[in-house]
Parts: sequence; structure tokens; C-alpha cells
Amino acid sequence: MTHVQVPVTDSLLAALRKAPHEVGPEILLAAAIHWYQQGIISMGRAAEAAGLDRPAFLSELARRRIDVFVVDEDDLTRELNHG
Repeated sequence: MTHVQVPVTDSLLAALRKAPHEVGPEILLAAAIHWYQQGIISMGRAAEAAGLDRPAFLSELARRRIDVFVVDEDDLTRELNHG
């Protein structure tokens, strides 16, 4: 496994009201959600990146009111034109 260091300012920690040890998992989750929404990674890979199993990742998406299904507009157009 590769580890990446991300600098976080004290003012960000204060604004988030998080301790330093809480921010790492939060950043991983935010990145995983972003990459999943962009269609860059699958839901399973996003859950793995966030350090969660798939049901926990789905629950987190629901808690944050984030669409579970990501639809590519080009794929949708192709599907609709074939129907």
C-alpha cells in the first residue's frame, strides 16, 4: 500500500471541528465519493478507497443525499436512441 501525506492547516481543522486523526478518513471518503460521482471509479472501488465495505459506503451516500447511481449522459443518450 502506498501512503500519501496531505498537509492540513490548523484553521481547516478548526473550521471542520475535527482532530487531526479524524481528517484523514474524512478526506479519503470525500475523494472516493468525488471519484465515484465523476465515474472515474466503480462503487466497489470507491468503498475500498474510503476504507468501507460496500453497504457502509452506500449508507454514507444515502446519509449525504448523494445519488447512488451515476449515469453518463452519452451512455443514456445511446440507450434512449436504441429503445
